[in-house]
Amino acid sequence: MASFNKVILIGNLTRDPQVKYTTGGTAVTEIGLAVNRRWLDKQSNQWKDETTFVDVTLWGRTAEIAGEYLAKGRPVLIEGRLQLDTWDDRESGQKRSKLRVVGENMTMLGGKGDNPGGGGGGGAGGRSQSSPAPRNAAPAAESEFHDTGDFSPSLDDRSAGAQDDEVPF
Repeated sequence: MASFNKVILIGNLTRDPQVKYTTGGTAVTEIGLAVNRRWLDKQSNQWKDETTFVDVTLWGRTAEIAGEYLAKGRPVLIEGRLQLDTWDDRESGQKRSKLRVVGENMTMLGGKGDNPGGGGGGGAGGRSQSSPAPRNAAPAAESEFHDTGDFSPSLDDRSAGAQDDEVPF
């Protein structure tokens, strides 16, 4: 039988991410996500709010980006998988377990004004883990390509020696 383990969450961070490194040098961070749900209670005919708190583990470059650009209160989209952690409680000796999300992809939401906790990069709205550079660095990267010169020949160069009925490219 096939199985499928995929979680997609949008919520706000409950605390600032703290990046740590394993002995092997891999970055890891634990973030808390508050996911809100608003629904209409038909009995009272009033809107009710419900918040679910989810622990998310991020690894590698995604963890580093979270530590650099995210802060408490910042909206974020997390795609990942569920993982069940089990352990023996030291105090009671009982088996304990906790369901968490292992984040495989992260997309920062909102813009410059949507970051109430501060947190580094200004306005990384909609940027995913594959684009860690701050927005103000993009023009410099683009200019590297534009400064190398235009390698497409001018119309005069292309048509030099060509007949009028030939396509110049």
